[in-house]
Amino acid sequence: MKKNMGNFDRVFRVLIAVAVAILYFTGVLSGTLAIILLVLSGIFILTSLVGVCPLYMPFGIKTFRKNNE
Repeated sequence: MKKNMGNFDRVFRVLIAVAVAILYFTGVLSGTLAIILLVLSGIFILTSLVGVCPLYMPFGIKTFRKNNE
């Protein structure tokens, strides 16, 4: 798969995932909503590491530029 996520997009997703994890482990988030947000955070981390967002593909969204690497 070709990368479709730029550096800013990847860093932003990681920061959101870390924020959700902090809120969960400090007890601010709990219950079903917390579990759903943790799963989404895991997906954010995974897509950030790979550099590909499957939801971008059908819409033709690309935040990746060749000079990012």
